Amino acid sequence: MKKIILTCFILTLFISTSCKDKKETNTKDTNVAISNTEKSTSAEITPISHATAVISFNNETMYLDPTGGKEAFADYTKPTYVLITDIHGDHMNMKTLEALDLSEAKVIAPQAVANKIDSLNFKEIIVLNNDEQKDLGSFKIEAIPMYNLREEALKFHTKGRGNGYILTINNERIYFSGDTEDIPEMRNLKNIDKAFVCMNLPYTMPVESAADAVLAFKPKKVYPYHYRGTQGLSDVEKFKNMITEKDTSIEVVQWNWYPNRK
Repeated sequence: MKKIILTCFILTLFISTSCKDKKETNTKDTNVAISNTEKSTSAEITPISHATAVISFNNETMYLDPTGGKEAFADYTKPTYVLITDIHGDHMNMKTLEALDLSEAKVIAPQAVANKIDSLNFKEIIVLNNDEQKDLGSFKIEAIPMYNLREEALKFHTKGRGNGYILTINNERIYFSGDTEDIPEMRNLKNIDKAFVCMNLPYTMPVESAADAVLAFKPKKVYPYHYRGTQGLSDVEKFKNMITEKDTSIEVVQWNWYPNRK
């Protein structure tokens, strides 16, 4: 009888332990799967200031038009990519570029920018000009024209010099306008998930033109950025109202691109 009881006890203990191990293993695997899915669904975009942002995705860290000095990026890992739209100091900021560790970074820029940054210590430069595109493995990139239309603003951004960009990351299409007005190339964009659209005078365009362009190409979400001009900040609330009054399917997302402004 004692032998039978002891055998039953050992069998029960074995079954209990096996079930516990199986349950813990399944829970761990499930958590990992959920975590990986969440990380891979979208790029994480963090506004720094004006036209500057950090974009994190697929183990990559991209600095967009880095400005603000080395200290602006103190909380972020070193970039694997640096994306620059134009030669002006609020996009191609040499003081910031020289201060950052770009030794492992690939710089993506138009030829006009590439001509001015050859003294920097970066891993590689990838030149993209208007209408060119490239598959870089972890993402795809398209260079979109950016330029002025108004007669009084033609001197600021000539056609062919700078780029806006569409990044395709995990099947999500993200558009950064760079310095531009409501040009046909913007109005004709298709299937944009997130659009970051500039609006500041006298350099780019008024909020009315920006809103009209957004209503034409209908992104799922639009983020006003680059909205500081010579007269202060543009009326992004007006921009939002103009969009939502005519098309409620477009979500307007307002971020604070000027955190240090009083």
